[in-house]
Amino acid sequence: MVRVIATSDFPDPSRFAAVAAAAQDGRDVAAALVRAAPRLGGEGLQRLAACWQASHTAGAALAPLIDQVAASLRASLRHHEELTAHLSGPRATAKLLAILPLLGILMGIGLGMSPLDFLFGGPAGFACLAAGVALNLAGLWWIHRMVSRVQEP
Repeated sequence: MVRVIATSDFPDPSRFAAVAAAAQDGRDVAAALVRAAPRLGGEGLQRLAACWQASHTAGAALAPLIDQVAASLRASLRHHEELTAHLSGPRATAKLLAILPLLGILMGIGLGMSPLDFLFGGPAGFACLAAGVALNLAGLWWIHRMVSRVQEP
């Protein structure tokens, strides 16, 4: 374990100093791995800790367990990448939804109309502006909600 930690390129090697120390001193490596795992994205280390514990307690071979964990993590990464690709359409729709009213105003100005005079010139314009902004924000919120619900674990 100490050689693996010494030769690997971890994003934060200081996080694994306690794991290396536990492995050298004969202390509980599984507990050190769990403590080293970050709260978000530390599932791999938690699974590795479970493998280490199973190997230490039951005498199970560690290599096949680690291979299964690695395969599971690769499948999870592929799923996350596919999900990100599938969600690119709704994200692009949200961006278009945010920009489209501004483009409409610019097109009105380009055609020689005065949409800003109407929107800021009286109560009917203010009502249209408020309704448009409210509906645009509601649409953006709705798309954000759908995308975030799909991404929840």
